[in-house]
Amino acid sequence: MCYASTDMADSFLEVAVDAARRAGGLLLGRLGSLRQIDYKGSPSNIVTEMDRQAEALIVECIGRRFPDHAILAEEGGGRARSSGHRWIVDPLDGTTNYAHGMPFFAVSIALEIAGVVALGVVYDPNREECFTARRGHGAFLNGAPIRVSETPTLDESLLSTGYPYDIRTIRDNNLAEHAAFMVRCRSVREMGSAAINLALVAAGRLDAFWELKLGPWDVAAGCLMVEEAGGRATNPAGGPVDLDSPSVVASNGRIHGEMLATLKEVRGQAPSA
Repeated sequence: MCYASTDMADSFLEVAVDAARRAGGLLLGRLGSLRQIDYKGSPSNIVTEMDRQAEALIVECIGRRFPDHAILAEEGGGRARSSGHRWIVDPLDGTTNYAHGMPFFAVSIALEIAGVVALGVVYDPNREECFTARRGHGAFLNGAPIRVSETPTLDESLLSTGYPYDIRTIRDNNLAEHAAFMVRCRSVREMGSAAINLALVAAGRLDAFWELKLGPWDVAAGCLMVEEAGGRATNPAGGPVDLDSPSVVASNGRIHGEMLATLKEVRGQAPSA
């Protein structure tokens, strides 16, 4: 059991939801009016002033209630502590969408206790949809339970994916995998937010999502949601997701074997580099 008590678990979730909603409101209020965009190593990997402002707000909200907890935040505004509790924060998942004024982005917050992700929140301020999950207690959308889809085969499925920021310079770039899935499923979407994609798998709107190179803040909350909604979240080989260097396949469970088999076939054809 990850929580000391139900009351404490409720407090953790309350803080996470409050921080996510506050940050989402901040982001939504500034959508379309950015003044500063910086680059993190490549033209496709960007950070905005709003990533940093939203992160600072979330860190302050969590730190005020739980000053002894560690925080791992994407833009480096977190802090190290040794309580056994670590918050994993993506203040703006979908930065490229946001920078272009596209209303498809989210705030993602997870809490890891003793090395196990115990709760997660993904908040989409554009649709006012707050996805939540607690380990062993299910997944919810605005307080109502959600479940993964019942789509039985890959052939009938709607998938989503994403690409690494260094796609221009590496061979292991997910293009061959995308091509293989496109001719084996109903369609593949690329929407620019791993956190929302995972939440949509949990809610049964997508049947699966895969991406080969992500950060812990992209997947910590969403993978828990998929599992708590009755689905599966693994690495491409079918093993546990490594939060230190996540590569993710998340599905309704029914098509998971076909997803893994397709990835094994494609990725076994040529060495990655």
